[in-house]
Amino acid sequence: MDEIEKADVTSLYTADNIIGTEDGMDVKAFYKRIPKSEEKLNELKHNVENNEMTFGRLVSYDQTVTVIIAEIRDDVFTQEFYEEILALADSYQTDDIKIHVAGRPIVEGTMALLGPADMMKMVPIVLLVITLVLFLMLRSVKSTLLTMAVVFFSTVWAFGLMAAVDIPIYAVSTMIPVMLIAIGVADGIHLYSHLQLFLRKNPDATKKEATLDMLQNMWKPVVMTSITTAVGFISLLTSQVYPIKYFGIFTAFGVLMAMIFSLVLIPAGLMIFGLPKVKKTKNNETHKETNLAHGFAAKVIKHKSVSIFATAAIIILSIVGMQKIWINSSFLDKFEKDSEIVLTDKFINDHFGGTTTLNLILDSEGKKDVFKNPEVLKLVDKMQGQLENDLEVVGNTFALTDYAKRMNKVMNADKEEFNTIPDSRDLVAQYLLLYEMSGDPENLNKVVDYDYAKLNITFQLKSDNSKAINSAIAKIDTYKADFEKQGVKMNYAGSGYKGLIFTDLILEGQIMSLILSLIIVIILLSLMFKNYKIGLIGAVPITITALISFGTMGFLDIPLNTTTALLSSIAIGIGIDYAVHFIEQYRHNASKSDDKLLVAQKTMAHSGRAISFNAIVVIAGFMVLIFSVFPPNRELGALVSLNMFTSFVGTVTVMLVLLKVSNIYFKKTKS
Repeated sequence: MDEIEKADVTSLYTADNIIGTEDGMDVKAFYKRIPKSEEKLNELKHNVENNEMTFGRLVSYDQTVTVIIAEIRDDVFTQEFYEEILALADSYQTDDIKIHVAGRPIVEGTMALLGPADMMKMVPIVLLVITLVLFLMLRSVKSTLLTMAVVFFSTVWAFGLMAAVDIPIYAVSTMIPVMLIAIGVADGIHLYSHLQLFLRKNPDATKKEATLDMLQNMWKPVVMTSITTAVGFISLLTSQVYPIKYFGIFTAFGVLMAMIFSLVLIPAGLMIFGLPKVKKTKNNETHKETNLAHGFAAKVIKHKSVSIFATAAIIILSIVGMQKIWINSSFLDKFEKDSEIVLTDKFINDHFGGTTTLNLILDSEGKKDVFKNPEVLKLVDKMQGQLENDLEVVGNTFALTDYAKRMNKVMNADKEEFNTIPDSRDLVAQYLLLYEMSGDPENLNKVVDYDYAKLNITFQLKSDNSKAINSAIAKIDTYKADFEKQGVKMNYAGSGYKGLIFTDLILEGQIMSLILSLIIVIILLSLMFKNYKIGLIGAVPITITALISFGTMGFLDIPLNTTTALLSSIAIGIGIDYAVHFIEQYRHNASKSDDKLLVAQKTMAHSGRAISFNAIVVIAGFMVLIFSVFPPNRELGALVSLNMFTSFVGTVTVMLVLLKVSNIYFKKTKS
């Protein structure tokens, strides 16, 4: 394969067998030709069993499994290469020999394969569910189809833009259709809810009158909510992880397109296909919905202390739960526990050191031959032994020390007591010179540089999650002071460490995204409603929602990962819609009445009704994620559904109380 260098393949066939001879030491291949006779097979078996550099590392202790390790560069992995690897492995399988393929590239390749398939499965389900729920809410086939047309076009435009600028579909991108379908219906729901209420009061209104009234009263909150929702997603640009950046950009674009299509397609549809049929009520008959909304608003206002104290208690509980949140860098945890890729990884971990690597680079900063010093090598050997013995997650370690110990042993008649680092610096140097003369110096290049100024220690880990990697790093760091005394600095690399850095970037981006989106939303609300207090009040429900969400993650042991890291932006982006619609309607009603209770009741009957419909539809849409093949997607679906419920409840309770208590819209005497 062009992507793999010959020197980067390690197996029983390519490994060196360091042995003692009458003349000193020799380095041979374990075999060059396939052993045919019983004698040759037994000789190979004996050589493998007596070489601790191979036994348990390249051949399992039960001698039923062997491993071939192929190292590849960061820039060569493609989907085609992934498929080529699997095809090659499959072509060598027989009835007696099963070939397992594992490692980070294989996990990423499988995710790239399953992601689009997962999206193709979920999109029809979410379309069906939301169409059904919308119809039950709106009770009109025409209204339902026009609203669904809006989300269909906005989704097509979002993916069309991705294709136009040549952005690939990442695993996280597969959630964009679900997001846009669930979010895009919000504008339609609020437009039709207002239209229905208008037609109940004005049953004889013409199409033009009803459509104009809907646009005149609803264009402003629809535009405001779309902008604030888009801001929530655009805040993901603070992330240093490109798939998350792209997710934020294209979801925000889709949200804005949904706004445009809602304000164009729905009014045009009303004029072409006619107004939806609305259930008529007698003049002296109070509608059940209105009665329920009025009663609920009255109870919230009457028992406002309940909302305040309950909110305070929930915030305290959520902060406690947040302390338990952890970040998970594992790619394997994105799959089902019984999926083939997870079982394959477990199989290899059970027989060998582990599929995740953590590399410790010891750097003497240019000082030559530091790693020929027995004191330094003994310190490295001590660290290797402690990690292998103390941490279950560490399967094997490998470094220059393994060569030095092996050479010392074979040069002393294979006596086990000599399986140690030589005490003499000159002896270490002689052994290394002998190896360079007898064996393949390229093998030493994997563990030490030419000047013996930098050393590479490989730790094989049996897990790729952050807890496992951090436990190994914490133990390694206890040797930092000892190495500094020897003039050696420590640095990390390897697939496991990359995953750890990746999750740190996610956390950093998550915090920045949350803070930035909150600040921008508060500023936007303050500008929209021309009052900074409104900006602060409007941010209360989404702030509480974010706290509840992270508190729940902590209590349920749901980690932050590339998927759940999107949570705060989604919560703010969607949840702020409820506050904007509610505040706008409250302001409108307050301009016509001095009665605070009546204003609250009218707002609840109008916007409270619409946002309850909106919450039900969005919750139904995101619950579809429970059908995803990726567990983090299912967790996200459940958490976003919880967010939508808490945002809705927070808006119609504690925010309503704050609007009344603040007395913002009742300072001037109304004429």
